[in-house]
Amino acid sequence: MKNNRRWWALVAVALGTFMTYLDNNVVNVALPSIQRDLGLSIAGLEWITSAYILVFAGLLLAGGRVADVLGTRFAFLSGLVIFTGASVVAGLADGQALLIGARAVQGVGAALLAPASLALLQELFPDPKERAAAIGVWGGVGALALAVGPFTGGVLSEHVSWGWIFLINLPIGVATLALTLLSVPRRTLRGRSAGVLRRLDPAGLATSSTGLFALTYALIEGDAEGWTSPLILGSFGVAAAAAVLFVILQNRNADSMVDLAFFRSRMFTGGLLAMGLWAFGVFGIYFYMAIYLQNVLGFTPTEAGAAFIPMAIITAAGAVLAPRLELRYGVARVTAFGLAVMAAAIGGIAQYGEGTTYGDLLPWFLLYGVGGGLLIPLNTVVVDALPPQRAGIASGMLNVSREVFGLLGVTVLGAILTNRANAAGGTELHRYLEGYRFSLVIAAVLVAVGVPVSLWMLRRRPASAAAPKVLETV
Repeated sequence: MKNNRRWWALVAVALGTFMTYLDNNVVNVALPSIQRDLGLSIAGLEWITSAYILVFAGLLLAGGRVADVLGTRFAFLSGLVIFTGASVVAGLADGQALLIGARAVQGVGAALLAPASLALLQELFPDPKERAAAIGVWGGVGALALAVGPFTGGVLSEHVSWGWIFLINLPIGVATLALTLLSVPRRTLRGRSAGVLRRLDPAGLATSSTGLFALTYALIEGDAEGWTSPLILGSFGVAAAAAVLFVILQNRNADSMVDLAFFRSRMFTGGLLAMGLWAFGVFGIYFYMAIYLQNVLGFTPTEAGAAFIPMAIITAAGAVLAPRLELRYGVARVTAFGLAVMAAAIGGIAQYGEGTTYGDLLPWFLLYGVGGGLLIPLNTVVVDALPPQRAGIASGMLNVSREVFGLLGVTVLGAILTNRANAAGGTELHRYLEGYRFSLVIAAVLVAVGVPVSLWMLRRRPASAAAPKVLETV
């Protein structure tokens, strides 16, 4: 019975993760419908997406620390309740301010829920083989959410109402809450003591959150405001200053939220870098491929969302199979191969422009899905590289890597696309395609950089499996 409860807990964690991943991209295709119904300004429309990403990314390290100090079950349940409640408010919102505010609160919930979900799997599945399988299933569900999001948003906004892209989280959230309460055991919370506030490391929380808020804001608004504008340069400056202060404070705190010695572990640092390059490719390619499918090939929003589903299914299948491949060939080889396949697929997609059919793109989409799925074991690598009591912050840093590199994928590729298009001649469509295809080539090169990085930094240590966990330095 106890064993069955663990697998039901996996279902709960996977559902919670599915909601937050879904919300990352479900909104984009519904924005025109929201704008028509609420009469929003362009700035207000942009902040419906940005408010969620800004708060989510800004509070991820804080969410990881809460999980480590107050317990992963507490953090997961708190995040779930906040996220679900805010989703209902967003779905029923009748004005710009309420909708944007609800999206920001959703980000708070997601920042608690996301780090706790991966840390919970480490607690629930102490056996490495079972944990690898559980994280494979969890990663596969997350991969499905990346593609199901645009499709769901397109169908609901076209045929039902845009409010349901948020209200759909209510039944999922209630089911997840019930499963979590029934299947995840209560544990003694390490933070229930007189020193709980000190253990949360308020100075570390403040500086890390300020730095991530400022960095995320600059990446989101840089293109609109101008990368050399005082506002964006100031935001980057605040992010840099907060990062320096954070490092100084962490060195002085015996119970710091982030022990800087973590980064001497090449498995931990290499895992973060490889996951970041994965996110750079996935977020950037999804974003600009969706625009290409609609503006160049004439797909409807629903059709564009559906176009990514085969890729997501292959990614999910690869995520489930990847742990077995890792056991046989090692995480370094599997990760390097996955990134190489992704780079090759991006390069293949870059061949196509006007007059392309979906059948031309589908083989490359499927190949891309294969590569993406093979990187799921990185979640295990990063979390297992640190002591169990630091699983929350490890998961938080993994999510920060994913979100920041994902935003870089959108902003950097967008800047490259724009500059290349402006330098090209011909019709507007020709100039756009010139920039679009060139940006994909650059993306392929950057993702391919992860191949040697993975082969070097993720190679296994020679110690026996029975040896106690130590940080393996570069």
